[in-house]
Amino acid sequence: MKNVIKQINDFLGMTTGLLINLIVAGTIIGILYDDIFGVIAGIGNAVSAIGDGGVAGLVAVMVVAMWMKK
Repeated sequence: MKNVIKQINDFLGMTTGLLINLIVAGTIIGILYDDIFGVIAGIGNAVSAIGDGGVAGLVAVMVVAMWMKK
């Protein structure tokens, strides 16, 4: 059972790492080539949504940051 949980955890960690790398690559491509994929606009929309959320947005950012530290 521990082996299955470890494999799932490893898979999720690998998937998260891949998604972070894709976001970084999309951002760099957006800066260099006029935001073809709309990554920078999506990041801007997410940041403005968090800002519009007030305290709830701040709490959400803190929860995600604590989750990413683990």
